[in-house]
Amino acid sequence: MGKRAWTAVAVNLLLGVPGVVPVWLLWYFAVNWPLAAIGWSRPEPTENDGMLPGLVVGVLLLALFVLWWLLNSSMRRRIALDPRVYWPVSVLATLVPTFGLIVVL
Repeated sequence: MGKRAWTAVAVNLLLGVPGVVPVWLLWYFAVNWPLAAIGWSRPEPTENDGMLPGLVVGVLLLALFVLWWLLNSSMRRRIALDPRVYWPVSVLATLVPTFGLIVVL
């Protein structure tokens, strides 16, 4: 991997730090609604906010994903790496801070 490829990895690691919050929110949503509805988890007993906070969070998550995708698309065009390598590495680098917190906590 060239110097630009390592720059893309570093950028995705940095994007992963604030990305911990959306990943946690997605997990919270999944555990409390769809997974609880099919019996795979127990919902938080004090969760009674309704769907509006979920909608607001969903729009925020979509906006952050679009920002991540646009940034990575522009970097991908400048890096001489096969897309089948670039995209999985970018996703994994973005998730490293979340995995780090899971291991530590």
